[in-house]
Amino acid sequence: MSLSQPQDFASRSAAATPRPVMPSAARAEQPLGFAEFSRAVSESFVPLRVTAPSQGGFRGAVSVAVCDGVHASLVEANQHTVERTPELIARDDTAYFKLSVQLSGTGMLVQDGREALLEPGDIAIYSTERPYVLEFNQDFRTLVLMFDHHALGIAPDTLAQLTAVRMPHDSALTSVISPFLSGLASNLSVLNGPAGTRLSRAAVDLTTTLYSTELGAAASASPKAALTSTIMQYIDDHLGSGALDPQSIAAANHVSLRYLHALFSEQGTTVSTWVRERRLEYCRRDLTDPAFAALPVAAVAARWGFLDAAHFSRAFKTSFGLPPSELRRRALLDAA
Repeated sequence: MSLSQPQDFASRSAAATPRPVMPSAARAEQPLGFAEFSRAVSESFVPLRVTAPSQGGFRGAVSVAVCDGVHASLVEANQHTVERTPELIARDDTAYFKLSVQLSGTGMLVQDGREALLEPGDIAIYSTERPYVLEFNQDFRTLVLMFDHHALGIAPDTLAQLTAVRMPHDSALTSVISPFLSGLASNLSVLNGPAGTRLSRAAVDLTTTLYSTELGAAASASPKAALTSTIMQYIDDHLGSGALDPQSIAAANHVSLRYLHALFSEQGTTVSTWVRERRLEYCRRDLTDPAFAALPVAAVAARWGFLDAAHFSRAFKTSFGLPPSELRRRALLDAA
């Protein structure tokens, strides 16, 4: 039976905190029919529109694990198309990056005027805050990692240069990273175990390495992009210094303060905001890591440049929706 109307499961609330909590996991123990699969996809990621040539014979499954801010999903299904439309974005504009690793079959990703035909082992990234289309014309399996825009330490506007760009399975870096991610897909349950935090961070760090390297290669034609990337790396390397401020960053990178502010303005942010967000992200990582469980919250904050404990607590709650001590408590309970 052909579809008469696209199935739109976009009735979730559009309200979002600055650092949204990952969607609840939707696990499929048995293959799902079209309507159930469509609902599971929207509940697992963000509101999406799913269409397929036939509802009657459709089968699909979504398996999910969430750990340390990384939402990992194994999706396997028959032929269908997924769309993130402007209408759905207007209802829920939650901003995540999604990384797809094609495991079997092929998929076409379209975003920002680019198309990427993904074959097994290929990797591509895309953003939920802009329209995209994923088209699968045969049975397939894919791993999707979803994380918020701050996770990679790459400015979203910079990373947007590489959305829907195919990272081929036989390139030097992808040939190393893709097998690791494919291994996660075959063993998603390990993310719920004691090694889950380290493995999820390894996945994010490998993704950062892949796209930072690709941006660095592309920056040869753009000295401004190369300089921005260098400055962002400098900031990450000096987050623990209480003296890190726009003046010291500009001086260390041999640019004027005005030019430094202009570079970050082009990325849709400010220098001070970027420093604060990166410090908060590293604090979050430490607070959710069992290896740092004995380190007082104030010490974690100081480790990443927050010398005023009260200011840190307010900034952390504003960013993540929970006080640092409560987020730590929940994370350690989940890891136990």
